[in-house]
Amino acid sequence: MTADPLLIMVAPNGARRTKSDHPALPMTVRELAETAASCLAEGAAAMHVHVRDEVGAHVLDADLYAQVLTAIRERTNSGMLVQVTTEAVGRYSPLEQMKLVRALRPAAVSVALREILRAGEAAASAFFAWTAKQGIGVQHILYDNADLDKFAQLFRRGDFGDMGQPRLLFVLGRYAPDQESRPEDLDPFLAGLKRHRLGADTVWSVCAFGRGETSALAAAIARGGHVRVGFENSLWNADGGVARDNAERVAAIADVAANTGRPLASALQARAILGIA
Repeated sequence: MTADPLLIMVAPNGARRTKSDHPALPMTVRELAETAASCLAEGAAAMHVHVRDEVGAHVLDADLYAQVLTAIRERTNSGMLVQVTTEAVGRYSPLEQMKLVRALRPAAVSVALREILRAGEAAASAFFAWTAKQGIGVQHILYDNADLDKFAQLFRRGDFGDMGQPRLLFVLGRYAPDQESRPEDLDPFLAGLKRHRLGADTVWSVCAFGRGETSALAAAIARGGHVRVGFENSLWNADGGVARDNAERVAAIADVAANTGRPLASALQARAILGIA
């Protein structure tokens, strides 16, 4: 158990779900800004954002992201930090993913290591060295222990520039047969951190798919991690009922944190957790 401040990051929409999955899933600039405000009020200090085009498809569009960043900043009085996604969804190349970040220069970004390495280790290394110089908080998305092993190899080799502490997101349940997460899915990742002697230096977070999201995130909270919650990964509350909206899911995880004695991170603490200069 730890009493370190907990960062709750809300992931309200993702790349694939639409309003046919849930009418409260935010897709427009205005809807994302309103969701940011409601989730901030319930305890989220950061938001993982996907933007959608005019037909609702996931896009890596710097101009659209700039609109969303401005709208969220204005609606929350700069209270909600925003993390931009680079998710490829089978549509974008690593060069296009890197181009988005270079054009937008966001405060925080998530990058799936296995996706960006398709550009080659030299190109990925140059990109991460650039983000470190820019003070961009990069969270590396890892789906399994093979991803963690590769991260550890590159980290020790210095391929991430002067990144300071590693910031990792462990994804639970994405490739499970039923795409359902379980608390024990976290164990291999934590064992991997210990195996690579990264545990003391790493800031790690968890996201979890399916109806097991609450129990999986509770396990992460109890073991010192941070969490990402929301409709990108799960629509369900712990009792199996569909949540009203993303704010309800944030409130449920804030209650878990309160029950385990972890305070919620302030905006300033959230910046440090995400590695934002």
